[in-house]
Amino acid sequence: MFSSLNIFRLVALLEGVSYILLLFIATPIKYLLDDPQYVKLLGMPHGILFVAYVALAVLFKKEFSWDNKTFLIVLLAAIIPFGTFYIDRKYLKTA
Repeated sequence: MFSSLNIFRLVALLEGVSYILLLFIATPIKYLLDDPQYVKLLGMPHGILFVAYVALAVLFKKEFSWDNKTFLIVLLAAIIPFGTFYIDRKYLKTA
């Protein structure tokens, strides 16, 4: 059975992968090859995963007793490439 922590870790992983694909694959294809279909294809799932990540971080703030600095780091990691992987390793894997 999936625990809520495992669901958060899965969302963090998928959000990170979708962001990397969007940033390093779809966007260059859009601007270098003038083909926006990959951005359209990956944009909505990434947006949903981003919102889910932020919502789960808000829910887990109290459960993990994150102070404001840690919580801000967890939130900022969603907009930094590879940031959610760092959060998973540093804060979620040991929880």
